[in-house]
Amino acid sequence: MHSVLPEVEKVCSMLIQKKLIFNRYDEVGALVFGTADSKNDLTEEVGGYENVMVLQSMKVVDGDFIATLQQLPRGTIYGDCIQFVLLTYGVAIYAPTWSQSYILILSIVLDALVVGMDMLIKKYGPTNKGKKRICLITDAGSPIKDPYEGTKKDQVNTVVEQMVAHGMKMDCIVVRANREWNVDQKIVEENDSLLNILTDSSSSRKVYVETSTSLLGALRTRNISPVTIYRGDFELSSKMKIKVWVYKKTSEEKFPSLKKYSDKAPLTDKFATHEIKVDYEYKSIADPDRVVPPEQRIKGYRYGPQVVPISSAEWEAVMFKPEKGVKLLGFTDKANIMRHYYMRDVNIFVAEPGNTRAIHAVSALARSMQEMNKVAIIRCVWRQGQTNVVVGVLTPNISEKNNIPDSLYFNVLPFAEDVREFQFPSFDNMPSSMQPSEQQQEVADKFVQMLDLAPTGKQEALQPNFTPNPVLERYCRCLELKSKDQNACVPPLDETLRKITEPDPELLSQNRAVIDEFRRSFELKEHPKLKKSSRRLVTEKTSGSNNEVEGGVADVQAMNAIEYTAEVKVEKIGNSNPVQDFEAMISRRDGPQWVNHAIQNMKYKIVDLIENSFEGDAYQSALECLVSLRRGCIIEQEPKQFNDFLRHLHKFCQDRDLKSFTEFLAVHEVVLISNTESAESDVSESEARSLMVKTEPKSEQKI
Repeated sequence: MHSVLPEVEKVCSMLIQKKLIFNRYDEVGALVFGTADSKNDLTEEVGGYENVMVLQSMKVVDGDFIATLQQLPRGTIYGDCIQFVLLTYGVAIYAPTWSQSYILILSIVLDALVVGMDMLIKKYGPTNKGKKRICLITDAGSPIKDPYEGTKKDQVNTVVEQMVAHGMKMDCIVVRANREWNVDQKIVEENDSLLNILTDSSSSRKVYVETSTSLLGALRTRNISPVTIYRGDFELSSKMKIKVWVYKKTSEEKFPSLKKYSDKAPLTDKFATHEIKVDYEYKSIADPDRVVPPEQRIKGYRYGPQVVPISSAEWEAVMFKPEKGVKLLGFTDKANIMRHYYMRDVNIFVAEPGNTRAIHAVSALARSMQEMNKVAIIRCVWRQGQTNVVVGVLTPNISEKNNIPDSLYFNVLPFAEDVREFQFPSFDNMPSSMQPSEQQQEVADKFVQMLDLAPTGKQEALQPNFTPNPVLERYCRCLELKSKDQNACVPPLDETLRKITEPDPELLSQNRAVIDEFRRSFELKEHPKLKKSSRRLVTEKTSGSNNEVEGGVADVQAMNAIEYTAEVKVEKIGNSNPVQDFEAMISRRDGPQWVNHAIQNMKYKIVDLIENSFEGDAYQSALECLVSLRRGCIIEQEPKQFNDFLRHLHKFCQDRDLKSFTEFLAVHEVVLISNTESAESDVSESEARSLMVKTEPKSEQKI
């Protein structure tokens, strides 16, 4: 376990760095045990607590504490490489064993727990309950000696009673690295049962980690006391209400913001804050030299090119003021609520503590929803005077522990204005030449399965609960170096964080054959940027022979995989370059209306070109617009709009004696969009080509 020790030191150092950055000036301390020396108060007072050394007494966290962690002594006796670190009025304990040693480590851990608890009690006494925290990091793989009095469980229960009496909490992290243990499985099971007593009988949690990355994420920078965002009735109907409390389940860790620093203060001023304050002045447009006082200012909102002023009284009158409460709107199948609908953070609904009837009601509701695979849609107003209403979904959370009641998870759902419908074309809509073969599909499936983060029989890698933010961790490390040396360079990416941001080299080496097969199955080519306009491209393709034209049309149809980009936001199709205007407008993603708007505008433009054509001089431009419209309808999965328009265009030309244009389209093989080109089309390949068959004139017979 010597290989794990540097990771533990690194974890503790990063935690101290975060406390300094986030201004968490908690009093911390450090102990080391497993050494030949003994230095603690209990050894001197009552004796018996040997091989436990207090390396750092309790004090406010500072930069020197990091240096202390990085210089932890290594013992020379069995049971060395064991250390304590006090965090947030608590103790973090690392208790690994050597792979070949059968020493009584857990009994030392219990001694170390007692020493750490004694330090906290002497320092704070009965005060600060809930802030005294102990973090136990161990592999729990060593045998336990029998105590002098009582049983092993009695000894653990005594420790638990003292923890509860003094309001101490504990986080237990069990390091189970991927290695072959030389220990009896019964010993591991016995140790796990004792750890369960520690965690189940007190305000504690226990997690298992296998890698240094998960170890880094398992330790929390700070423990935030839960605060309710709502306390009141969960109204199922006018005659049935449940008392619930709502907490935040998840919350984003904000990146620390930079502070402006002023160096104008004299060096001799020890009380200078070096803060920079910014004041704003509002001046009149008519008289730029006159400052407008606050009482003469009013807020305004843009309405087109003008600004509409609205006073605070008017805004107060039109403001929506719903009543506080949570009401059930109904139930729906779980499959109807997609995961990507969820917005913001997750909240948790729990029954009012101590209310047995509420606990039973929430549990019955959650279990019924779980059994019927349903979710609940609710309307929430968290506090009185809130100006907005939240509509969300409740999903059941069935507890796995008998002492923890069932609850409900809450996620905010979007309103119609919040939904963004991005239309991504499917690979099924691509031409057959661009479809993958069965062999390519099989190779791609193997490649995806190779990168599975949750393989069968193994613990899931990069679990959200145990994966730290690599950007934040590296920022803390860099800031710690800068605090010591302002000219320090940015450090290289740590190996622990590299496992989060880069593929696992061991995984890639083990699956080299799969990667090579994937590389051989697909030919990668550089995609050149199109410098020619669509107008010029179609003109060149349609200027050759019939065979060249047929190939050119196929190439144009194959361009449906090209993503159009618009440098400017086009709102209408002009006369100078209608094809580029159409492509720019249909590629806009700032609103769902632009696709239909672009298609309708292009239809009008094509009809206008045909009607105003003189002896077919505008037929070529109309053909380019029609080809562009066809391509756009395939990309946006709107084949019906093009097919209906092309049928209408044929009928329109027959009614207006413009058969020359239909013959022009037949020559250039402009056909309907078939179901082989777009899955949304209901036109077969034969039906698509039947439209361009020329109608032969009837021969006149002389009588």
